[in-house]
Amino acid sequence: MSTPERLRLNTIAGPLLGEFLLGMTVAMGGLWLASHESDAAAGAFGLVNQILETLSVAFRVLAIGLGVMVTQYVGGGQHAAARRVALLALGASSWVGAAIMLVVVAGNDVMLDWLNAPAMVASLAAPYLQWFAPALLLDAYNLSMAAVLRAHLFAKDSLRIMIAMHGTHLALAFVIMRGWGSWDGMGLEGYAIAMLVSRALGLVLHLWFWRVRMQLTPYRQDWWRFAWVDFAPVLRVGLPGAGVEVTYRAAFMVSLAATARLGVTALATHSYTLQLLKYVLLTSMAIGWACEIMVGRLVGAGDLRAANGLVRKAVRNGLLASGSLALFAALGAPWLMRAFTKDAAVIEAAQTLLWLSLLLETGRVFNLILNGALRATGDAIYPAVSSVASLVLVLGVGSFWLGRLFGLPGIWLAYALDEWIRGLLLLSRWLWRGWLPNARNSRRRLRAEKN
Repeated sequence: MSTPERLRLNTIAGPLLGEFLLGMTVAMGGLWLASHESDAAAGAFGLVNQILETLSVAFRVLAIGLGVMVTQYVGGGQHAAARRVALLALGASSWVGAAIMLVVVAGNDVMLDWLNAPAMVASLAAPYLQWFAPALLLDAYNLSMAAVLRAHLFAKDSLRIMIAMHGTHLALAFVIMRGWGSWDGMGLEGYAIAMLVSRALGLVLHLWFWRVRMQLTPYRQDWWRFAWVDFAPVLRVGLPGAGVEVTYRAAFMVSLAATARLGVTALATHSYTLQLLKYVLLTSMAIGWACEIMVGRLVGAGDLRAANGLVRKAVRNGLLASGSLALFAALGAPWLMRAFTKDAAVIEAAQTLLWLSLLLETGRVFNLILNGALRATGDAIYPAVSSVASLVLVLGVGSFWLGRLFGLPGIWLAYALDEWIRGLLLLSRWLWRGWLPNARNSRRRLRAEKN
């Protein structure tokens, strides 16, 4: 792989790392604010975050498929087709976002009951979740529009938008949650209101950068137009990935329900530990997203040898980064966890989970990087099919039974086993070049569309 390619990958991965760091910091700040109200509030914050991540899978269908298709079109020099797909994503975001809003408003109590939320946690989580409904629609737009910017290699502009958006979210959340002067604030609901305002700002900034960088200005009808025929290539790539996400989230929710059965303390420990671990996977996430963008462009350009070398190097770097950060988190657990709680039992339990996370996070590297790389070649079916059994049997059923036998450490062991099983299946697919026929088919399709 040539030096320019390495520089371009680093140019994408660096801003992406900044974006992820900002997003995680806002979530960590929200958890910190919630934890200073009570462990129940922290548990409610973590529970609602998991519900929102599950629902946002629908948005990632668009972002996944959109990102791959735009990168392939741009790599193949088909800029008009890339612009058409970008505009179609706005209409799809409107319809999907409206549907998710309806689910949140109508299914609020049902979701919390299904997760076995303790009464103390549910009473805080129910009104908090309702406030997120309109913000989710704006989030759908922001995810799609950011994917288009990155696919055109405007990753620094995407980072600028995220700095403004997440900075606004965190600043407003602090004021609205904690209050100001004689005003006591709104507690958890303040975090959701701050998110709504920040996502509106993000949408305005995305529209401005689309116009300035890509001379792309949506018309009124673009916000509602959605044609299945034109959007089929995006769905062909996005739906298998979304199927994995839906299965993963469903299985993870089983593990969350198993955690909730263990009580408020276990739920708070689970929430604190997962939030801290999000920092561990930041580097691999950034490498994985940047790798997906570059592999898509290389497939569009027909340079499959460079794509192979890029992915192998990305996996090695990801393992080194995540392994080192997981070790640091485990060693620093007694001090890091005191940012959230003074409860000695919670801190001790979290430390055990973080040592188990050395196994969890190194296995997760393969999934974070190889899933995107395979999708970018057009090999979207294999990652989905190969993952289902592990997600259902190991993550879902395994976390339920291991949680009953060993408590939270048993649930964490199920997490780690699932990541390694799925990761090794993806690694074997790449190393044995099972993706090559799909990459060649993608290249032939792009050339046929161009002609």
